[in-house]
Amino acid sequence: MRTKVTQKKSRGQDEGFTLIETMIAVFVLTVAILALVSVTVMVIKGNSLSKTMTTATTLARDQLETLKNTSYAGIGSTSYAAVTGFPGYERRWTVTTSTTPPNQKKIVMEVRWTWQGTPHTVALETIIAE
Repeated sequence: MRTKVTQKKSRGQDEGFTLIETMIAVFVLTVAILALVSVTVMVIKGNSLSKTMTTATTLARDQLETLKNTSYAGIGSTSYAAVTGFPGYERRWTVTTSTTPPNQKKIVMEVRWTWQGTPHTVALETIIAE
C-alpha cells in the first residue's frame, strides 16, 4: 500500500522578494556603484597629477645634468622661462657661490606648472665644485 505524502505551505511563506526588499537591494547596489565611480575618478586624477609631476622632475634633472657639464665659471642664475617642447612648464635655476667651503656653487632648479587651476612647483638642489 502506498501513501501519498504532501507538503503543506505554512502561512506567511510566500516565494520571492517583496517590493521593500527589492528596493533596499537596489539602493545598496546604487550606493556601492557610486562609491566605486568616485574612487575611480580620484585614481584617474591622481595618475594625471603624478604624470605632470614626473615630467617636471625629469625636466629639472635634465637641466641639472646640462649645467653639471657646463664650465664652472659659465654657470649663472636665470629667471623663469618656458621649456621648449613642454607647453605649460616653466623652469629657472638659482646659483649661489659658497665661501665655506670655497669654490662650490649650490644650484636650485625649479620647474613650475599649473594643473587643474592650481600652481605646482618641483625644486631640486645640487652642489658642484670647481
